[in-house]
Parts: sequence; structure tokens; C-alpha cells
Amino acid sequence: MIVAGVMSGTSADGIDVALVRISGGLRSLRLKLLSHEHFSYPARVREAVLTAMDASAARVADLARLNVLLGELYADAVARTIRRHGTRVDLVGCHGQTLYHQGDAAPFLGRPIATTWQTGEAAIVAHRLQIPVISDFRPADMAAGGKGAPLVPLLDIAFYAHPKRLRVLQNIGGIANLTVIPPGRDTRKVIALDTGPGNMVIDGCAQRLFGKSYDRNGAFANTGKVIGAALAQTLAHPFFRRKPPKTAGREEFGRDFVSQFLVSCGDASKHDVMATATALTASAIATGLKQSLRMAQISIPISGSGADYVVSGGGVANRTLMRMISAQLEPLGFRVVTSDVLGMPSQAKEAVAFALLAYQTWNRRAGNVPTATGAQMPAILGKISYV
Repeated sequence: MIVAGVMSGTSADGIDVALVRISGGLRSLRLKLLSHEHFSYPARVREAVLTAMDASAARVADLARLNVLLGELYADAVARTIRRHGTRVDLVGCHGQTLYHQGDAAPFLGRPIATTWQTGEAAIVAHRLQIPVISDFRPADMAAGGKGAPLVPLLDIAFYAHPKRLRVLQNIGGIANLTVIPPGRDTRKVIALDTGPGNMVIDGCAQRLFGKSYDRNGAFANTGKVIGAALAQTLAHPFFRRKPPKTAGREEFGRDFVSQFLVSCGDASKHDVMATATALTASAIATGLKQSLRMAQISIPISGSGADYVVSGGGVANRTLMRMISAQLEPLGFRVVTSDVLGMPSQAKEAVAFALLAYQTWNRRAGNVPTATGAQMPAILGKISYV
């Protein structure tokens, strides 16, 4: 069947749509990306999404209206992709826009509560397109005791697992997450976690210091010097010492975190602050990777048949970030490549992942990887909006 995967990440830069032909089961999966499109959010919509993410309090009416508006925008994006490529679509997998994610339980009205919220009304998408839509993937994993994230490891295993090479799949969106896949396709040996900020802190600093939504190609950071004391102080954040499974979002690394980070940088130049924010992401990734390799009992530097570190997501376009990551990881024995080199466009990967998760749900098969999310058992993910 042909599935449209729809993803809008924590960077809130827009909507990615991937049309994917999928057949078979996980061990005999046949998956082909037919097309991919990106649609930027209108400036006012992006502002509304970011405000909803960072607000300690928000008007219920605005949140309800945003849910409907995003449903309309998702339907528009899929419809335009279908028209451009003349492709018939059987099913849509729509992740929605995360407004809040709390993977660890905290007391609320007398009970320990863990929760997640992805908005964007799937019923509107289904009605507009006259195609069934699967949405709201994360709660089923959390109901089974998981963190609700990361969910991309299913695609990582299906598409990237190699019989002889160790592969680490790193996605750098607003938040960065990785999946460690030892040689073979044994899901019991897979480890995945959020490593911390991806583009989130870099983007936040670019907005505060330069009035830009992001650091194009890492140009601001490229001319600065890393502020060692500020970097060390920031890496002392409890998240980086926490053991997997673990997830992160704007709750940890959003507006308030950026404000504290800027204070730690003192009166340093704007370009030095950008270099330090970029080094933070690279260092957090290296820390998370080393932590994962220790859990998998893999010695470093990597020897034997070799290892690939495969990067995807918007962070791939940040040349300064990629240079910093390579400098930290190549001495560990990794070959650093983008997912494009292995046949998956960097920007399309997460949308493809939710196409695959929708396909699994439609066929009543589990979509989570318990060793990645911490769930007690495999779970069929999502809710179906029929037509």
C-alpha cells in the first residue's frame, strides 16, 4: 500500500510529507520512498505553535483552534503532495505537532502522571482527503509503561540494520535522538534515547541575538569561539547524566533554558555564543553516544568490521555542527555520513518513519521498540480516523 507520512517536529519549521510504498512484515519489509515535500508554516502559525509550546499557561480556546487549524494545514500539505506527484494514497500517518511531552511521571492531583500531547485534528485530515488517518502514536507506548519516545527506531531497524556493521542513526531536529543498532536485526539489542538539544538551543540563540529563525549553514557559529566555562556549566544539566530510556523536549531545552544559557555566556560576543550553543549539541550527542555504547557493552574506539554514524534531520544542513560532530566521533571509530548516502533523504526520514508506523497499526502490528522507549511490552500505536 502507499502511505503518506506527515511530520512536524519540535523545531516547528513546517510540515514534511513523505509518500511511501510499503509491503511485507518487519523482517521482509519492502519500503520505497516515492516523493517528499516540505511546507513551511506561515510565520504567524509558527509563532502560535512556539508560543503554545513554551507557555506556562495558555487559553484553552486558542489551543482548541490551533488543533483545528493544524488539521487543515496537514490536509492541505498532503493534498498538494498528492497533486504534484499524481500518486494514489491508501493511508495517512500523521504525527501531529507536539505541544507538550513529559515522559517521566510527576505528581498531579494525587496521582503520578506522565503525558504527551500532539495536536492537529486527524478527523479533519481524513474527511478532507477521504483517506483513513492514523494519529496520536505516543500514548499507547506510555500506557504500556514507556516514555512515548523515541518511535523512529522501528524504521531504523527495518531500513538501516546491517548484518556486519554497527550503525548509529542520529536525527537532529529540535531535539536530537539516536538509535544504536548492533550488527543484525535483533530488536532486543537496540538502544535508543534523546541526547538533548538538537537545533533547539541554536535556533533560540539565533532568534534572540540575530533576529533570525536559525543559523543558516552554521555561519554565525563558524566565526566564533567556544566559551569553555559556559559549555561545561551547561553540560552539568541533570538530563545529560540521566540513564536511558530518556526523552527531552521544550520543557527541558526551550525558552527558559536558552535564557539561562545566555546568562552563562556572560558578555561574550554573539558569534562566540552561537559557537558554544552549537558545541553544546555536538557534545551532548557525543555524551549520549558513549553512554549508549557502554550500555550495549561495545568497546570504543570501534574496531573489527566498522561502524557507521548516520545523520538525518534539519541539523545536517548546519555545516559547523556537522564539523563539530565529526571531530568528536571520528576518533571513536565511526564513519560519519548523512542518511542521504544510504538512500534516505535527511529531511524526509521522520515522515517516512510515521508512514511505517501507520502501516504497522493498520495491520495490527506493534510499532514501538520496548528497549528504546522503556515500555513493558510491544504496543500497537495510534488512533484511527475512518472515512
